[in-house]
Amino acid sequence: MMMDHNDQSTAGLPATNIILMVDDNAENLKVLRECLEVLGCKILVARNGSSALSIVEKAKPDIILLDIMMPEMDGYEVCRRLKEDPASSRIPVIFLTALSEIEDEAKGLALGAVDYITKPIHPDLVRARVRNHLELKTYQDNLEAMVRARTLQLAMTQAVMIESLGTLAEYRDPETGGHIKRTQNYVKALAQKLRNHPRFSEELNDSNIEWLYLSAPLHDIGKVGVRDEILLKQGRLTKDEFDQMKQHTRFGDETLRIAEQKLDKIKCLSFAREIARTHHEKWDGSGYPIGLKGNEIPLAGRLMALADVYDALISKRVYKEPMSHEKAVEIIKEGKGTHFDPDVVDAFLELESVFRNIAMTFADYEEERQMLQQSSVGSDPHVKRPINRILLAEDNEINQEIILSQLKSAGFNVDVVSNGKEALEKFRQKQYDLILTDIEMPEMNGYELAKNIRDLEKQTPQRTPILALTGNDFALSAASAREIGFNGLMLKPLDLALFIQKLADLS
Repeated sequence: MMMDHNDQSTAGLPATNIILMVDDNAENLKVLRECLEVLGCKILVARNGSSALSIVEKAKPDIILLDIMMPEMDGYEVCRRLKEDPASSRIPVIFLTALSEIEDEAKGLALGAVDYITKPIHPDLVRARVRNHLELKTYQDNLEAMVRARTLQLAMTQAVMIESLGTLAEYRDPETGGHIKRTQNYVKALAQKLRNHPRFSEELNDSNIEWLYLSAPLHDIGKVGVRDEILLKQGRLTKDEFDQMKQHTRFGDETLRIAEQKLDKIKCLSFAREIARTHHEKWDGSGYPIGLKGNEIPLAGRLMALADVYDALISKRVYKEPMSHEKAVEIIKEGKGTHFDPDVVDAFLELESVFRNIAMTFADYEEERQMLQQSSVGSDPHVKRPINRILLAEDNEINQEIILSQLKSAGFNVDVVSNGKEALEKFRQKQYDLILTDIEMPEMNGYELAKNIRDLEKQTPQRTPILALTGNDFALSAASAREIGFNGLMLKPLDLALFIQKLADLS
């Protein structure tokens, strides 16, 4: 019999598509394989439910053809577990079964299956349905990818716009170039620390923490409205001048209120407005501009209040030298329950090393960095100095460019290579404070690189920190990373604030 070349059911699909067939009957699997091989997909086989779930976790098939009547775990239970797991819930499931009652089909579809085919199978029908569902899944995946890309583009545009506006305000005060980056990262660190606290867990979800991080650079946007002779004065302000300076909170509030109205209450601007208006309020009600007290002060303002004061203390000004980290911590402690929310202070005290590391990373002056280094190192030879020289191993050029830009903007010295072999050669030639490596690379992958570095270090007291870069947390857990020789892992895209916190843990 000649094949009809116009028959779409037998035309090939992308070889990257993976079909998982699950049936306890070997003859059924053989017939099904012969039926589907013509599609050109990779075919995997499981003889029971447990094996199927294990394969799904590792191979992530594009579609699953599932028998119902199997020993130990039937197809209904397999489907239920698949749909309960976010990692597999979107994989289309087609039941292939001898159960032909309407109730059986209804139960299968209710569990989340996309189709229900009764045995004995008709090859053309099975191929056509598998093809249709694979094409539909490909279309949905592509559409979701486009939506994610567009959402990311919009978010990046918004973030750049906000940071640019914040930088514009800081340009009027040339001594505080790194102030935006430091306070932005302090706020995020505090928010992440407090997210599981009973008082804050409802408000500090992932989305709101990110909005806080993005909106923090606008906390001093109102300084644009302060007269130059006050804002740029080389020395301490008089009482009248300070009263004028305090108006920047009202100027910022009004500026962002107008923007918020025109842009239909964008959440980022709502947070930015709260921060701009209330970051100088105090827990005991003695702050400005309104004199809010306790929980009357929005949480965003309370977080920025502590971040702003800490940063002012450890920063150099024309009228003062930078203060030590220890002294700044003591002043924050003294303000617990008067200037600051007590729970926010408690979180800060648990994040001391993170704050110090952020401050060193984005320091404006060498005097600030030296003071912070003295705080962190002192006379103890066992305490490591701050990480500066980083070797980045990443084969994807786009990822290389993005991560390199992030690290350089944070003041790190970075060498970049495209594979593990090049990284190992660099490591032999030069001393680094940190290795940041992708996992999947040509010639030598991240696992092999970590092993080779650890082998080289066996003859020395040196142990260079190595962080794995991975696209998802399913590929490598923190525990397994440490077993291999890594000090931890970072997810892509690199979150700079979390990266700095990780460095604080390594220091």
